[in-house]
Amino acid sequence: MRKNRNIKDGVYLVIDPSMEEDTLLRKVEAALKSPLSVLQIWDNFSEEKNIIPLCEKITKRAHRKNVPVLINNRWKVFNETDLDGIHFDEPPQDLAAVRKNLNRSAIIGVTCNNDLDQIRKAAEAKIDYISFCSIFPSVTSNSCELVDFEVIREARQLFPGPLFLSGGIQPDNIEKLNSLEYNGVAIVSGIMSADHPDQAVHHYLEKMKIR
Repeated sequence: MRKNRNIKDGVYLVIDPSMEEDTLLRKVEAALKSPLSVLQIWDNFSEEKNIIPLCEKITKRAHRKNVPVLINNRWKVFNETDLDGIHFDEPPQDLAAVRKNLNRSAIIGVTCNNDLDQIRKAAEAKIDYISFCSIFPSVTSNSCELVDFEVIREARQLFPGPLFLSGGIQPDNIEKLNSLEYNGVAIVSGIMSADHPDQAVHHYLEKMKIR
């Protein structure tokens, strides 16, 4: 019987599945030694044939710590694995159809930018959470526009679910987010490039000011 896992406040870890597998799994296990909000598998697979088994290996490790695992964009993979949900880079036009084709309930999240109408639609569609990209300039979020902090403040009034911030966030600039109400930060290289991912997670948690 599958267990329903909820996203908690804190650090939202995004991992790159194109990383060498042994290194990837070792770093995931290390990061999971610290409390994580959620883990997302980025849509950047090096081998199409390896998607399902790799997702299962990652999910198995995360579930031992009761951390939900999401797949980026590839919602059909959700039906073939024990994943907990899907994160869409853009709100799908056919979200109702996607939900209808899922074989069980799923956590659904979307990336948002400066478009408040997009946020209103996410609320109307009962999206579970939204993630803003990009908060600061970032190599891993170079396709995102920089988000106006005032938009984030307005979004807090429009969207009832958790709100995450992503893109270029480091422990030494996270204090610049103190004026915002948010539920967590989404991190890629700041954790996965660290020699000790678990310590990196703790460093972010220590610096975050969540209200």
